[in-house]
Amino acid sequence: MLSFECHGSPFEIGLTHGTKAKPEIERCIAFYADVFQKTVNMSWDAVQDQAKQFDATIAQKWPHYHEEIKGIAQGSEKDVLDIIALNVRTEIMFGCYVNVSDGCTSFAWRSSGGSFLAQNWDWMERQRENLVLLTVQQPEKPTIKMVTEAGIIGKIGMNSAGVGVCLNAIRVGGVGTSRIPCHLGLRLALDSKTREDAVEKLQEYGVASACHMLVADETGSVGLEWSSTDLQKLDMNDQGQVFHSNHYIVEHPGLDVKPWLADSDFRLDRIEKLCNAVPETPTTNNLLSVLEDEKNYPAAICRAVDNEAGIATLFSILMDLKSKSSVVRLGRPSAPEEVIHLKF
Repeated sequence: MLSFECHGSPFEIGLTHGTKAKPEIERCIAFYADVFQKTVNMSWDAVQDQAKQFDATIAQKWPHYHEEIKGIAQGSEKDVLDIIALNVRTEIMFGCYVNVSDGCTSFAWRSSGGSFLAQNWDWMERQRENLVLLTVQQPEKPTIKMVTEAGIIGKIGMNSAGVGVCLNAIRVGGVGTSRIPCHLGLRLALDSKTREDAVEKLQEYGVASACHMLVADETGSVGLEWSSTDLQKLDMNDQGQVFHSNHYIVEHPGLDVKPWLADSDFRLDRIEKLCNAVPETPTTNNLLSVLEDEKNYPAAICRAVDNEAGIATLFSILMDLKSKSSVVRLGRPSAPEEVIHLKF
């Protein structure tokens, strides 16, 4: 996996990102252009038109993120709207009900042994080559280490203050163009010094489309189930745990929620059972095996390709926010292509 560091002003961070990951960004744009064309017959020009709805809002409300996006565009020699489109692809893809599948499983667990946050990220296998491990150093903000898709400024990872975030896709219609796009919301969480600070800022802005964010630090975790109009929270259970997959767990009154992934309920139940069967205090070593589980293969926690869309687990991450360390495994965690150990 391509790995590099960015530092400086927001524009300088973006410029480095765009320059270092130029081939990956080009492939990322081509990948999503193909996905939109094949699923809803939407050209990339039409996707850019949808992205225009967010351009002015991002520039006005989160100018530092807009500057970073402009830097990525310059470094990769792409139009700003190309990079905006990548960063709001969740709003276009899921908020507008594009007929694609996703499937991620996440959990958080605070115990005497640590404060753990973990996820398998499942998506189309073609996108694996466009993943990057990005370190972002910013003045007066925590340093970030995250796995993201090239050109996207926020995704899954942790920071030097011990705050981490994971993401589960949820397909429920609706887009709130005045609210913060999902991936920028993930970045906002990673720019925060505490879990409470991240949640407070996210609540202030609201998230533009349906998704679940699992936000944690060494004191514990909280699940944030977003729609384009509301937020429902999922607090830790008596064991200090939160589990999630790809459907709402908390009721969202007034929303038209339709069934999506048949295996989402299974994976949610399975991840909880596996964690509760850990025979001793949870540690990085005994929790890594939980993410390797293949029961209900191929639609398992450790997912393999099971349909024409080619959905599989592309990477797995396990963070210990107390020790500020993490393990990233590229590919399916039962047979990783690369293992990366991160430490602040």
